[in-house]
Amino acid sequence: MTEHHQNRRDVLRAGAAVAALGTAAIGGSTRVAAAGTGADGGSALRAGIDAVLRRAVDAREVPGVVAMAATEQGVFYEGAFGTRHLSTGPAMTLDTVFRIASMTKAVTSVAAMQLVEQGRLKLDDPVPDIDPALSAPQVLEGFDASGAPRLRPAKRPITLKHLLTHTAGFGYEQWDANLVRHVKATGMPPTSSGKLAAYRMPLVFDPGDRWEYGVNIDWVGLIVERTSGRKLDEYFREHIFGPLGMKDTGYLTTPEQRARQAHVHQREVDGSLAPQPLETPFTPEFWFGGGGLYSTTADYMAFLRALLHEGTSNGARILRPETVALMNRNHIGAIEAGILKTTLPSRSVDVDFFPGSTLKWGLGYMINAQPGPNGRGAGTVTWAGIFNTHYWIDPGRRVAGLIMTQVLPFGDERAMRVYGQFERAVYDHLKAA
Repeated sequence: MTEHHQNRRDVLRAGAAVAALGTAAIGGSTRVAAAGTGADGGSALRAGIDAVLRRAVDAREVPGVVAMAATEQGVFYEGAFGTRHLSTGPAMTLDTVFRIASMTKAVTSVAAMQLVEQGRLKLDDPVPDIDPALSAPQVLEGFDASGAPRLRPAKRPITLKHLLTHTAGFGYEQWDANLVRHVKATGMPPTSSGKLAAYRMPLVFDPGDRWEYGVNIDWVGLIVERTSGRKLDEYFREHIFGPLGMKDTGYLTTPEQRARQAHVHQREVDGSLAPQPLETPFTPEFWFGGGGLYSTTADYMAFLRALLHEGTSNGARILRPETVALMNRNHIGAIEAGILKTTLPSRSVDVDFFPGSTLKWGLGYMINAQPGPNGRGAGTVTWAGIFNTHYWIDPGRRVAGLIMTQVLPFGDERAMRVYGQFERAVYDHLKAA
């Protein structure tokens, strides 16, 4: 492992020491609320989690943070600290709206699995013929002497399982130098343009050969649309958000929701955080299955609790228990997953969240094949959004955790340290409760 990855492992493990902090007041932070657990000493136990998040905000490791943790019995921790904008505020609150980016992928995966349950999609069949990029994929083999891409037909068809597990061969420019070169050589628009043409990129390997994080779930979203006959935002509202009571989750924000939105902060070379203006709203050519949603911690925790509780949350069932169990299994066999090499350091660092560990992929998210350094058990499913929003679901320990901030680059060392410390504090709480 590189020195960078070794440092990250040390950063993640440092959470155990910080979680032992007491409840001494530290100036400059704002604490908003915590769920009660009755007269069982829960308040004292939650104070350890508070201390982790408060210290991180006061040390300017993150500008602000909202975090939640829940078991099958309900949410046992929720807290908000810091500000939505370092220069102007206001304070973070439990209803702060975040850009959750690739945490959208789990939602789209659930939508696809609902259609699998209904027999309208098959995991191992070739995907529906909705676009040549899927039905007649080309593999990028390299570039000729003039710099033109060398392409050939893929050796096998793309399946829904390939897309859900990021083994179809699609990538992202920010983590694949050959795709950056291909975009420049062909003049195709970048994925940030919101144009469908940007997603008609070649594969970087044959379907099923290996793992690479990419635009796979954006194609799944389009498959959900074509199969269901509903636009993706409508499908989500009718079959996931509405049943689970996720009233603050969607691709577009109302003026009232935008007033509650946290600003993204860019980590500067000197370690400081520079607040960025709120993004300019625009409507892409299609809703991205792989990103683009806005949400709150309460909303997304309702979704996580549904997956933790075999498909049911808030009295609504979105998946059958056997479907959730299927999603949580390793579907890539001996292939290794989860490591990203950046081409754009301001957007993402090199990512290896668990150096030396075996990482697999289920039908929608990463799987820790071994126990993690901060308490999660083997078989925990997890992923994140590029602005450093993170979640995990530990089926063995029956706990889900969620931490949201708005910091770039993805995998930022200080943001990851806070994540690791929060996770450790959650498991310490469970042991002591």
